[in-house]
Amino acid sequence: MPSSVSDAISESVTVPFAPAPLPGVSPISRARSVQPSSYPAVVAYPPTGPIAVVSDRLPWKHTFISLRVHNFRLFAASHLLAVIAVWMQRIAQDWIVLQLSGSVAAVGVTVALQFTPVLLLGPWGGLMADRFSKRRLLQLCQAGAGVCAAVLGALALTHGLQVWHVYAVAVALGLVTVLDQPSRQVFVNELVGPEYLRNAISVNSTTFQLGGLIGPAVAGGLLSAVGGGWAFVVNAFACLVTVVMLSSLRKDQLHTAPPTPKSKGMLREAVRYAWKKPTIRWPWMLAGAVAVFALSLPVLLAAYADHIFSIGAGGYGLLNTLVALGSLGGAVASARRRRLRLATVVAGAGLYGVLLALAAFVPSLPVFGALMAVSGFCALTFLTSANQLVQTSANMGIRGRVMSLYTMVLMGGQALGGPMLGGLAELWGAQWALCLGGCVPALVAGSLALWLRRRDTAS
Repeated sequence: MPSSVSDAISESVTVPFAPAPLPGVSPISRARSVQPSSYPAVVAYPPTGPIAVVSDRLPWKHTFISLRVHNFRLFAASHLLAVIAVWMQRIAQDWIVLQLSGSVAAVGVTVALQFTPVLLLGPWGGLMADRFSKRRLLQLCQAGAGVCAAVLGALALTHGLQVWHVYAVAVALGLVTVLDQPSRQVFVNELVGPEYLRNAISVNSTTFQLGGLIGPAVAGGLLSAVGGGWAFVVNAFACLVTVVMLSSLRKDQLHTAPPTPKSKGMLREAVRYAWKKPTIRWPWMLAGAVAVFALSLPVLLAAYADHIFSIGAGGYGLLNTLVALGSLGGAVASARRRRLRLATVVAGAGLYGVLLALAAFVPSLPVFGALMAVSGFCALTFLTSANQLVQTSANMGIRGRVMSLYTMVLMGGQALGGPMLGGLAELWGAQWALCLGGCVPALVAGSLALWLRRRDTAS
């Protein structure tokens, strides 16, 4: 995306936040950033303040400064293990479905079944996250996910696994995700407080991508050596570890927010609140375009590995590892970013789409892999910046509902996009499906950037 467009939208919105002193934050910059938002909250919670502006880039030793918090260190360690295991299960699940059915569309259906509950029930998960203990909800969710993984593992190891079993467990995991995602995202604030929230979100993204780097590689080796059953067993064990970790947190060090009392119209209230704030509204819209057309990339990578490059299960794991490698770089960069700007969100989405479109018809496996790595960097830049922008723009009393709506868009989009891209891959071929998946987010991001630029020029 042209730098002039990024510059034009970089300061178009004042981002609200409730900051505490941060290392490297200039008092002058802080004073300059304290401006009331022109889009006030429509609910009666205390207004958020502005995000602190870091005057200088943080030293490398402070890149992951939120890990100084004991509870967050435990959470991050267990999160890394869990993500490795989840990626192992995802790769094994997709590959087994492809081998059992011989259909890329069937892989897309699996994705759709796992994300459809979020699309239908996501806002109610956020409502629960605002009203009840996030820690207890996460323990319940991890126990449920562990049971699902254990069932798949037992069926796979006894050679009884069928496609409909995977479909059924995908629905169950989707129901778990309805509660897990908003609770997990808001719980990070309870672990570190407002002072380190932005950095903690970046650390979470880094651990997710590091797990995404390790998990597919391990899964590819397991699939080639002993089959996918043990990947499910590892995930069941990781869920148990997470439950134990949540029980061992120092409760007196949690920044627990009082539960929001039940009232009528709480979901409508969250929608109105979010729509008034451009720092929530625009990331929502971009997330929808990216989720539907570009975030079901593993579905298409399975087709590329099997039908185009003929590199098998190990190669499929390698392609996912390359995406995760680039994403890891994006996560580290996000932890060191000085400013949280809407421009970064728009640029990340646009560049991600452009790179996917460019990669679609590349005949060389090394070049395709390199483009996947760079696209992973851009995708993570977009996802982390959008997550930070949405979370820090929402008051604590309503953040669970706001994040559930954001998650509904992000995961619900994948529920629609997974089978759509799988079907297009069978109808047109994986290359045209990937090209379309890149072009749409690029066009949406470019159009938004131009609209914001014209609006700023007119004002």
